[in-house]
Amino acid sequence: MATAGKVIKCRAAVIWEAGKAPSIEEVEVAPPRSHEIRVKIVATGICRTDDHVVKGFFPNINYPVIAGHEGAGIVESVGPGVTCVKPGDKVIPLIYKPLQNLMPDKTSRFTCRGKQIHHFLWISTFSEYTVMPDASIAKISNDAPLDKVCLFGCGFSTGYGAAINNAKVEPGSSCAIFGLGGVGLSVIIGCKAAGASRIIGIDINKDKFAKARELGATECISPEDFKKPINEVLVEMTGFGVDYAFEVIGRVDTELSQHAFISLLGWKLKDAIPKLVSDYMEKKFNTDALITHVLPFEKIGEGFELLYSGKSIRCVLLF
Repeated sequence: MATAGKVIKCRAAVIWEAGKAPSIEEVEVAPPRSHEIRVKIVATGICRTDDHVVKGFFPNINYPVIAGHEGAGIVESVGPGVTCVKPGDKVIPLIYKPLQNLMPDKTSRFTCRGKQIHHFLWISTFSEYTVMPDASIAKISNDAPLDKVCLFGCGFSTGYGAAINNAKVEPGSSCAIFGLGGVGLSVIIGCKAAGASRIIGIDINKDKFAKARELGATECISPEDFKKPINEVLVEMTGFGVDYAFEVIGRVDTELSQHAFISLLGWKLKDAIPKLVSDYMEKKFNTDALITHVLPFEKIGEGFELLYSGKSIRCVLLF
């Protein structure tokens, strides 16, 4: 491409400091170095983890930073030594090393207003162009709709993988899913695909129940409707409790507390993501229902407000 080897100026959402909302800025994106790839991001989802970056929940994240980690795009150029993709390929960036704030050589490819801008998870999909190591990318089918499969970079794969890879849900089993956001609903998709016979969705937001049932939940309950602990309710419902329980809220007062990245890293991502995309295109499961809002990238602030309000499952931003 004509831009290969040159600095690209583009839009990105920069978080200048913890607690400050992302600001749309013009950034300079340097060319990829050895074993690096520069990608034009087409679509990116807004994940709760991105909100954690905005609010400063991660103590080892340096600011200013460009967040975003649930994207899909097209390879613009590659650095020396890259053999896994070529310019023009459709790709999904991968979370290969959690909370990495700079490239492997400890430098950044982003600058804005003369300042170095940090990367997030090596992929920073809240930038129209971004640079990542070749280990952090998966080539997907050139027929794949990027505005749909961008969720496979985090939310869907995390939840689906928790059911299929981590728990290894068995046919005929019973499952309880605490939290019916994008990841929780993806757990439901995974439980259904695994053949679970009873899938109980649990959330205090009853507005999410219809979507959960659409995706495979057999029952939905709210803890606020009961005076007893929800684990006792589940025992009464099932007679003995469920075979598998998934905590997809991240709160210590629910059944478990485990960072979502553990489930995501259970995949061999370079192989698994292209296969998941192929399965999606063969209609083995439907993740389109997870996308409730689509906005132009410059309305990223509105996308975060939808997340805070609980009105969106996944909001996808388009460049």
